[in-house]
Amino acid sequence: MTDQNDRRKAAVRRLKAKRAFAMQAALFVLVNILLVAVWAWTGRGYFWPMWPFFGWGIGRAFFGWSVYFRTPISEDDIRREMEKGG
Repeated sequence: MTDQNDRRKAAVRRLKAKRAFAMQAALFVLVNILLVAVWAWTGRGYFWPMWPFFGWGIGRAFFGWSVYFRTPISEDDIRREMEKGG
């Protein structure tokens, strides 16, 4: 029963992370649209919105990688780490 509970908790954590990523991605898009609009309304000079876009985008990319591509810790991973010692 514990294994089933652990798997359920892990699934809930993954679902929460995916939802958080989706919400933050939507916020990222909306804020960057707003920044580009401010840039356009203030004369369209140097395209300064690229800096927050790239800076925040790097963070989004790492978070997306951790949500969708990082493999969960397996029992074999735990066993190997325990065998290594300290």
